[in-house]
Amino acid sequence: MPALHSTTTPLVGRDDELDQLAGLVGIGATAVSCAVLLAGDAGVGKTRLLSELRDRADRSGWRTLVGHCLDFGDSALPYLPFTEILGRLAQASPDFVADVGAAHPAVRHLLPGQRLLSLPEGAAPETMERSEIFEAVHLVLERLAEDGPLLVLVEDLHWADQSTRDLLSFLFMRGFTGPVAVVASYRSDDLHRRHPLRGAVAQWSRIPGVHRMQLPPLTDASVRSLVRSIHAGPLGEGALHTIVERAEGNAFFAEELVVATEIGSALPDDLAALLLVRLDQLDDAARQAVRAAACAGRQVSHELLAAVAGLDAGSLERALRSAVESNVLVPVGGSYVFRHALLAEAVYDDLLPGERVRLHAAYCEALLSHAVDGTAAELARHARAAHDLVTAVTASIEAGDDAMAVGGPEDAARHYELALGIVGDPVNRPRGLDDVDLVALTIRTSDAVMSAGHPHRALALVQDQLAALPDDTCDADRARLLMTLGTAALMGDTTVNALEATTEALRLVGQEPTVLRAKALSVHAHANADRQRADEAMRWAQQALGLGEQLGLPRVVADATTTLARLEERAGNPEQSQRTFEKIVAQARDDGDVVTELRGLHHLGALHYEAGNLAEARRVYDETTARAAATGRPWAPYGFDARVLAAVTAYVAGEWDDVTRITDVSGEAPPEMAEAVLGAVGMAVAAGRGQVDALERMPRIRAWWDKDGFVSILSGGAGIDLYGDSGDLDAALRVHDEVVGSVTRLWQVDSFLAQIRLGALAVGQLANHVPRVAAAEREAYLRRGDALLAAARESMRRAEVRQRRVGPEGVAWMVRAEAEHLRLRWAGGVDSPDEDTLRAAWEQAVAGFETFRHEFELARTRSRLSVVLRSLGQAAPAREQADLARETAHRLGAEPLLTELRTLGPGAARSRGEAARHDDTLTPREHEILALVAAGRTNGEIARQLFISTKTVSVHVSNILAKLGAAGRTEAAALARRRGLLHD
Repeated sequence: MPALHSTTTPLVGRDDELDQLAGLVGIGATAVSCAVLLAGDAGVGKTRLLSELRDRADRSGWRTLVGHCLDFGDSALPYLPFTEILGRLAQASPDFVADVGAAHPAVRHLLPGQRLLSLPEGAAPETMERSEIFEAVHLVLERLAEDGPLLVLVEDLHWADQSTRDLLSFLFMRGFTGPVAVVASYRSDDLHRRHPLRGAVAQWSRIPGVHRMQLPPLTDASVRSLVRSIHAGPLGEGALHTIVERAEGNAFFAEELVVATEIGSALPDDLAALLLVRLDQLDDAARQAVRAAACAGRQVSHELLAAVAGLDAGSLERALRSAVESNVLVPVGGSYVFRHALLAEAVYDDLLPGERVRLHAAYCEALLSHAVDGTAAELARHARAAHDLVTAVTASIEAGDDAMAVGGPEDAARHYELALGIVGDPVNRPRGLDDVDLVALTIRTSDAVMSAGHPHRALALVQDQLAALPDDTCDADRARLLMTLGTAALMGDTTVNALEATTEALRLVGQEPTVLRAKALSVHAHANADRQRADEAMRWAQQALGLGEQLGLPRVVADATTTLARLEERAGNPEQSQRTFEKIVAQARDDGDVVTELRGLHHLGALHYEAGNLAEARRVYDETTARAAATGRPWAPYGFDARVLAAVTAYVAGEWDDVTRITDVSGEAPPEMAEAVLGAVGMAVAAGRGQVDALERMPRIRAWWDKDGFVSILSGGAGIDLYGDSGDLDAALRVHDEVVGSVTRLWQVDSFLAQIRLGALAVGQLANHVPRVAAAEREAYLRRGDALLAAARESMRRAEVRQRRVGPEGVAWMVRAEAEHLRLRWAGGVDSPDEDTLRAAWEQAVAGFETFRHEFELARTRSRLSVVLRSLGQAAPAREQADLARETAHRLGAEPLLTELRTLGPGAARSRGEAARHDDTLTPREHEILALVAAGRTNGEIARQLFISTKTVSVHVSNILAKLGAAGRTEAAALARRRGLLHD
């Protein structure tokens, strides 16, 4: 007897089906006599569902019996599942089986020990009429049901022998007087037209009390959950999406594909072998047709298959009918589709190398003859596999053009890259490709790769082609590649100097008023603006604008105008910039220029954000994101950037649940860098909420710090707070230093504005930690704080020198950095500022964030202002600031801030009520000071940690000693421990 199934795989996505199945048999309600036929494809999860049903029945006090049908071909043992059922029953209840067997010998006939070839010498198996066996089995089930509800599970009926099917027919027709429920499962995809179970199921379904239930494939969301639950480590969204797509809702396939991902295999051998069993059951002609179909992929038209299968019309129709009846192929319109994509993969992988080449060549010939319809993508695929490289290149370029035209940059990039790999190979390049413009193909490929969300790959392929250019390459071609290199460098963070590339390109194009010079002027202006060279950028942009208008180049005109509008905004005229961007967007829509439209919208959103108009910025960013998705460019520059900035804006505005929604890439297949950027924004919310487990995601995101400054800045700020709030100050400071280092290298600058925010966060963590260290160590904290503040001031100074307008956000963070530095000196007791100076600094910081309206940081700033106000004896204003901060912290779920408010704010008494109940004579503040006294802190150290005066601490300590009846601090600590007033 096979072992009972047991699994640690969680039941995912089957709650509704489990409830339905349990309801049909009456588990959890009134038990009934019924039968359920559970159908579903192989691997879809029937056994797992029945295992859960059995567990639920066991918990409800039911008796469960399980039997399996096995694949013995034509040698199946009659009544095998019932032999298993009775065998297990004999193990569990030997007396019951012995009693029933004595009265009804047919029961003994079905027991496992009575059906072996190795019977004792002289013994012979009993001969029983079928009717006796049927009655005996029915009687056993009826007798068992007298003691309580009985659930009988029979699995894999598609392998059942005729005797088992007949016995089930008898049980279904006869029914039971007691609560006996029979649930039998079978593979619906195995039931071809001539399968013997097919007719039996049709007959059973007409019997009263027999229900049919089809188990559908899992939803994509359920497969995602399943994969996440069984995959040991982190899995990128792209890899996860691939598994979900290939599994097509099949739980077993999903599990096998996870294994394949872990071992780096395309299709596991065991899974391939299982899939090919279905192919082996076909006759020769059907196998031939299916193999030919597999070369076409998942789907093939009848006309195209007829042209390549090598069968006459009659033989092909019979072969296809056999494949359809065996559920290998499914007819869809005038085509045939493999029932499962993995089956097509398995069949294709099973082909011999020569067989593949021959079939692909036949497909090429059929498509090139135009006798059957096909696409350039199909032709390109077959030509590559048939080693017809000339046809493969021309078809791949056409397929790439088609994909770009319909908003499929990922597909286009794949086609172009394949063509570029052949054309760009000077050694193995075949004859017949001399007419292919290698430079133009490189530019097309770069644009598609960039639009698909892979800026670093786009940059690399242009660099490769530039390096491979022969010495006699004309200036125009070299300039075209340099312009493409500069454009790619401007779209992503890189150490490639875009300005050097565009400067050389401009030199190569000469002074003649050509289209190429107009484009070079435009990208050169962009490169100058990126390097904060405002005057130079203005000059080149104006030249590009003039030449673009002269030559009638709307894209050049729009790009140059956009650069000029950005410069206008930086110079302090955002209103004019806004009007210009709005005109650019409107014109681009009229012209159908999606790239210009997205760029204009992106800059319009940034303008609103810099001005602190968060609601309008969010609206524009959302519009840009939606437009990018609608045009098939969700990961392209500007469109994807808008999605990221929409999340950032939502974070700042305190709409943290929206951040989670925007950054969730479930069901998508994002490029790895895009996933890292969105993950970095999501970490900001995790930090605000104190979700320390988010640090587990840090290594995966950190891998992109040297490639994308935005990832570094976003996740770095979160890392500073997550590490700092969890007590690891050294790690928090390392994060700060690594982020600053990676960004300055990438952006090729000495400082950057976001450094002010990072520095303010780091100084804030220093101020939080300095009261906890010995006096000798505090000087080092102060020196580190001085250096961080100096770097922030230098970032602000450089921005002003470059005449760059610093918006409300930058101003707020600069003031906050100054206030945090004063708090650090105050808490450290080294060169401590007077309290009026400290109060003024924090009031200014609150005002800064009230202007920019960063909800979380405004609340955190108010919390720290409340401490200062309370230390000055201004209880009412302190309470007001703390209450406002607490309201925001509760709404956001900002647990670290709530902890800060509980420890330092005026609401401490409420949060420490439970501690106060240990001894009603001590106030919450006295409990807090008592703990520090017991830790050996001096009054001065306690005052600095709690931001109160030393005199106030002294009064509290005197009160504590009096209430506890202690003569001194040591005795007070001992008494407190004995009374349970101190907790580790």
